[in-house]
Amino acid sequence: MKRKITLKQIAKELDVSISTVSKSLRNSLEIGEETRLKVQAFAKFYNYKPNNIALSLKNRKTKTIGIIIPEIVHHFFSTVINGIEHVANEHGYSVIICLSDDSFDKEVLNMEMLANGSIDGFIMSLSKETQFRGDFHHITEVINQGMPVVMFDRVTNDILCDKVIIDDQSAAYEAVQSLIDKGRKKIALVTTVDYVSVGKLRTDGYIKALLDNDIPFNENLIIKIEDVDTCEITIGKLLEDKAIDAVFAVNELFAVTIIKTANKIGLNVPKDLAVIAFTDGIISKYSTPTITTVSQSGIKMGNKAAKMLIERLESKEDEEDENYKTEVIETHLIERESTN
Repeated sequence: MKRKITLKQIAKELDVSISTVSKSLRNSLEIGEETRLKVQAFAKFYNYKPNNIALSLKNRKTKTIGIIIPEIVHHFFSTVINGIEHVANEHGYSVIICLSDDSFDKEVLNMEMLANGSIDGFIMSLSKETQFRGDFHHITEVINQGMPVVMFDRVTNDILCDKVIIDDQSAAYEAVQSLIDKGRKKIALVTTVDYVSVGKLRTDGYIKALLDNDIPFNENLIIKIEDVDTCEITIGKLLEDKAIDAVFAVNELFAVTIIKTANKIGLNVPKDLAVIAFTDGIISKYSTPTITTVSQSGIKMGNKAAKMLIERLESKEDEEDENYKTEVIETHLIERESTN
């Protein structure tokens, strides 16, 4: 008997990507004919079986929701999970949590594993690598076969499904406006790379707030962090080279690194340098000084995402439709010592 083979093993054996294998098995014209035929022949020889998604959904209910998130240590994602679990448990559902570690391949593998009869639907936030590639075939595949997906926070307009977000651009605008109202004029931005959707929207809000207040936009005051391990060095260069009086950071980790670096070079926060961050987590509340933040209401986001998915799962077949909704959760600014 031939051994059972997985998508990952086919990719490894043929020295191609998981995405190439998946697309080849779907006969996608994006993949060259020679590669497609080779993958298909290999899969046939080893009796590879694609996901049994439709069978899982239509023939039996697992009463389990799959959650895929980029990372678990981020306070925001942990609060969203709490929100999802609360609503899911109230409705008799369990949850399975998988981490993509911001990897496209791991996100695809997680979906393949969970969709193969383990769960009834997905709640997910896209990995950085998935957003960079713009390859969402694995999500399209599960939706097309009848399994509902709800995206939150990091979403894409390329996929038609229910979504739960905040107005990242408006929230960033409000944060930067509050710095301007306190008399800060040279405001820097520490953000992520542009292909991360939330980072791009927050950058847009930052720029708009400056321009609306007749403050010249200086591209050199924006630094985009790709490698978290080296962010302290990058932030150090920003603070030493530029005579800035405020920094808007797109997450808590960047904010606390800014404060730590400022202290090292003799800058007082908030007297010399005001700091605002996204995500109102433990770090912001107990940092010295405490950090002014934009609260993303992760619990509410998780609650809403779970309700939207369960409504899809429990609707009768004749009630099902493709009128997908995007729910926007309100944010608010929490003032603390880093700006006062």
